Amino acid sequence: MDATAGLGRDAFIMASLGAQVTLIERSETMQNLLQEGLEQCRQAGGEYAEIAGRMTLLCGDAKDLLPQLAPEVIYVDPMHPPRKSSALVKLPLRQVRDIVGADEDSAELMQVALASARRRTVLKWPLKGKPLEGIRKPSHQILGKSTRYDVFLSPVQTAAEKP
Repeated sequence: MDATAGLGRDAFIMASLGAQVTLIERSETMQNLLQEGLEQCRQAGGEYAEIAGRMTLLCGDAKDLLPQLAPEVIYVDPMHPPRKSSALVKLPLRQVRDIVGADEDSAELMQVALASARRRTVLKWPLKGKPLEGIRKPSHQILGKSTRYDVFLSPVQTAAEKP
């Protein structure tokens, strides 16, 4: 589950690796762009159509949808805080920020994701970014050059609790 679909790049990569990915996007403009992109992939046929076939777009606020869906894994990539350096963020991401805004409710979304994921929640965040306020410490992190992935394992479920 990609709770913050944005341009759909991360979801497309996951789907290209064989995962079934549900994307959630609350911005109507971004929803329309994503739907158009998925349709173009389907029409292109071949590998692109196969990848798009593993992607499902839901329109709405992830905070409302996640508790109902209770997915195994939730991936959250909210708008990152503004950089302190003078280097500009790449143009496509600046354009997305212009459309969707600053994601002021990122911590709230993470709380909902942590309570809803059956196996794990992954937060994509700037490498040197401060942790989101009110969010527990991750189980582990995967570090890149400029990005980190905070991984939060969900509590172990007993056989009676599993759906």
